[in-house]
Order: sequence, then C-alpha cells, then structure tokens
Amino acid sequence: MKTKKVVFRLAELFCGPGGLALGAISAKLKYKDVEYIVTPVWANDIHKDSCKTYIRNIHPNNPSAVVCSPVEKINFEKVPKFTALAFGFPCNDFSLVGEQKGFHGSYGPLYTYGIKAINAHNPKWFFAENVSGLQSANNGTAFNVILEDLAKAGKGYRLTPNLYKFEQYGVPQSRHRIVIIGIRKDLNFEFKVPAPTTPTCYISARHAIEQPPIPKDSFNNELTNQSALVVERLKHIPPGENAWYKGLPDKLRLNVKKARMSQIYKRLHPDKPAYTITGSGGGGTHGYHWKENRALTNRERARLQTFPDNFIFEGPKESVRRQIGMAVPPKGAQVIVEAVLKTFAGVSYKSVLPTILNGNGRTEKQLAFCEA
Repeated sequence: MKTKKVVFRLAELFCGPGGLALGAISAKLKYKDVEYIVTPVWANDIHKDSCKTYIRNIHPNNPSAVVCSPVEKINFEKVPKFTALAFGFPCNDFSLVGEQKGFHGSYGPLYTYGIKAINAHNPKWFFAENVSGLQSANNGTAFNVILEDLAKAGKGYRLTPNLYKFEQYGVPQSRHRIVIIGIRKDLNFEFKVPAPTTPTCYISARHAIEQPPIPKDSFNNELTNQSALVVERLKHIPPGENAWYKGLPDKLRLNVKKARMSQIYKRLHPDKPAYTITGSGGGGTHGYHWKENRALTNRERARLQTFPDNFIFEGPKESVRRQIGMAVPPKGAQVIVEAVLKTFAGVSYKSVLPTILNGNGRTEKQLAFCEA
C-alpha cells in the first residue's frame, strides 16, 4: 500500500538562523500508512547573516524563499500559501534582562505581524515563541492581550500556552521559553503539552560538548583571544561560579556595585546543563569553559543549543554568536512539533498540564542529572 503524506507547509517570521525550522522539519510521524511531515516554504528576517544561514541550511535549493526585509514591508497576501506558521517574535522588550518595555518598546508590537500572517492565510496551526518574561511585561497585561489577539486571529484558534523548561526536553541548557501552540478551532483538535522527555535525566554541558569531541577544524569553532587579566581571573573561578565568587583575589574583582548579573564570567558546570546561552553582551557574557580558561567557541555554543555540527552559520564570529543565542533549540522545537503532528494524526502521547494555566506555584520534584 502506498504511503499517503500529510504535508504542513511552514512559513516563518523572525526566522533567525533556522533553529525552529530545523526542529520542525526533523519532526516526522508515520501512523496507519500516513506520513505527517513539515516542509518549509517561506521565511523572513531582517538580519542578513541569519538569512544567509537559513538559506544555507534550510533552503539551499530555493534561496528566494527567504526574504531578508523588515517585516513591516511584507505583503502577506503575496506570501506563498502556508498551512503552518512559526514566529519567535523578537523578545528584547519582554526579557527579564533589561528595561522590560513590553508594548512600549520597539520590539513589543512586532507580534502583530504574526496576526497579519494568520489573517491572510488561516494556517491550520501556529507555533509562537517568546521569553518567560513575557508573562510579567506591562504588569502582566501584555501577555493577556497577546493571547486574546492570537485566539481571535483568522478563523479563531484554540491556544495552549506553556512555559517549557528545555533542559527537561533533551536540551543541555537551562533555557525557559513560552511557546504558544494554536490550532484552528474549526479543525476540532486539542493540543496537549508533551511530557518532558528527560524528566529525571538532564544532559550535562560536558556531555554535549565532548560526546563526541568537536574536531578542531570544525566550522564556527574559532577561539576568542582572551586578555591576560581575563585568563588570570578565570583561573580563580571554579566551575559553576562567576565574577562575584568570594574566593576571587581583590585585584581581580570587578568594580561593580549594582546590576551584578549572574552570567558575568560564569563558568559552566561540567555535570549540569549550561545556563542560558545569550546572543549579545559585552565582556564577561560569552559563556566560559569549566576547565579551560577561555570563552566558549560558537560551535560549543551551538551544541548547547542542540544544533548539529553540520549546521553552518554564516557571518563573522560575533554575528554567529548572536544567531546562536537568539535561536530556538532545534531539539526542543522538534519535541513540540512532533506533539502537534500526533495531535493531527489522532495519536495519543504522554502529556502534562500547561504550567501557565495551572499556575507556577506548584512544587516540582527535584530532577536528577545524568547523561543521555
């Protein structure tokens, strides 16, 4: 019997280098001689190097499918027909790090372009992603407005928002993000939050970076030139500690009295997931090896974000760092999209209550650390 295919045509806004797309196209399901897959058909971003990276890895045979342009200039009526939409709308104004301007910042209103895309094409489902700080922006009102607008978009959508802790889904990094899955109401499907895949077994930074070892000639693996002062400072900072470590000699301490960010010169702990990998920041924010007295390479950062070694990032080193830090971890996206495919196929799967709707005050069991 010939296998039937159900293909969801994916469009993506604010696509970045393609972490979400890679996770989506890696999600496949075969059930009762029907194969469910996601295929990318169009993407948009304003960052040129991100667009080049997306083309190289996601659309190598159709570069015109990636439009490098301000989203404000996109005519969604002219975008190729799509049945699935992904948009990790820029999070700068909702992040807990910074002023948290919410709707009053330059980036806050950009989610409305996801609404416009939905209105134009009425996709069967969408995947919207943002930082955990979205819940508290504008005293909590921003998130409620966004949910209301998404629910009313197009023909109307049933939403399942959840705060995903990606270290519980096979990502070797403590990265917490809100993902909103919307399924068109007239299709009568109810999405459930997939249960954590590594609930008692986090993947450590050491395992991610060393298993297998990264070949020295790998793409995007250039070392950062560290000053003698930084090297000396790192020598006195144990794994898992940062620039505020009490054992640091006075001559190596930073003259900072306020805003002591925990990530400043923080070394990874080899036996725990990495802390959140960021895409920007000055000295001390690059992420630091637990043993070697240096910043991480971009390839090491990419592994902590679950990008495979054959995923090549375009652009200079700092641009690549930005792309990696801003991306959705492909492994995390894959787990969520696989749950979407199972929902449409009518396949049951292990699920948990949405943390956002169930409240964040409940006690969670302490999870153990082990290797995948």
